[in-house]
Amino acid sequence: MVRVGFIDTSPFWKYSYGEYHPLKMYRLYLTQELQRAKGLLEEVEILYPKMADMGLIKKFHSEDYLRVLELADEGDWRDYMIYYGLGTGDCPVVKGIYTASLLSAGASQLCAEYIIKGGKYAFNMAGGLHHAMPDRASGFCYINDPVIAIFKLLQNFKRVLYLDIDAHHGDGVERAFYSDRRVFTISTHESGKYLFPGTGFEYEMGEGEGFGYSLNFPFPPNSGDDVYIWAFENVIKRAIENFKPEVVVLQSGADALKGDPLTHWNLTTNSYITVYDFVLSLGIPVLALGGGGYNVGNVCRLWTILLSKLTGKAIDDQVPEEWKERARRYGVNIEKIFDFETTTSSSTVWDEVKRVADYLLQNHPILK
Repeated sequence: MVRVGFIDTSPFWKYSYGEYHPLKMYRLYLTQELQRAKGLLEEVEILYPKMADMGLIKKFHSEDYLRVLELADEGDWRDYMIYYGLGTGDCPVVKGIYTASLLSAGASQLCAEYIIKGGKYAFNMAGGLHHAMPDRASGFCYINDPVIAIFKLLQNFKRVLYLDIDAHHGDGVERAFYSDRRVFTISTHESGKYLFPGTGFEYEMGEGEGFGYSLNFPFPPNSGDDVYIWAFENVIKRAIENFKPEVVVLQSGADALKGDPLTHWNLTTNSYITVYDFVLSLGIPVLALGGGGYNVGNVCRLWTILLSKLTGKAIDDQVPEEWKERARRYGVNIEKIFDFETTTSSSTVWDEVKRVADYLLQNHPILK
């Protein structure tokens, strides 16, 4: 049986970004309960999160920032915190934010350790906080857990693929390894012309020794399954195969699914499944992370599908009535897990996607 380590997210359920913040921590509770209802938790090794190793965290985050973030743990905002991205609408100062962030990073570190010890797959739904910068919080993210996990994996692996399929550009992770040829960062996302963080254009390819080891594929608003799967098949797969990774860190934010309130995508679970199936076909270890996702029903559906893929246990499309009743208390209502019809894109979207693909195929070193 394939060994799959799964982070128990229950320690995170008590935290909150605030009543009106779009990132709802109860998405972790509802997703884990749906996974339980579908029998998937019987197929995993439960891992209990721990605090991250401060030595790993300080390889990316500045000591000055970490001191201020620790002061914010009581939930009391001070005016100087704004210089560290703390106290904004995106990154509020709330009680326990330092502790929760260290726990999220520690959970991703634990997944990396699980893989180093011989585990095939690991999944931290509370991770994927890819926007945090060395000296500031950004985009709902305070500690960059994907970076911490990758640093840990680099202790045993020489070629790490970071594949980010969140709706937003994985800017913090790209920054950490922009000049490091050991880590190939790929991000597919809505173009920075239209969406936070305003970066991740096709000409961003790395620098110094890392030139050619960063690849960005920005998509225009309203991109559907047709263009996404086409771009993945014709550009992204080729880049991954040329890199020949030894291990994959997959950030699987759910906010590119249609119906997300913060983004302008038109994808279904079909696009995500295309990515999952290819990544798992590589036959190498995979560390899967959560990420964005502000339509909680979509998050529950997608990460249940991902865990099904990791465990190899097929699930049907039925949403258990007991789970539905529990979810309605949070205003969440879904009737299916899978999307069976694919979405299509306009000619304008196709033209832009083909333009980006042509640019990458002609100019990106790893695609030549």
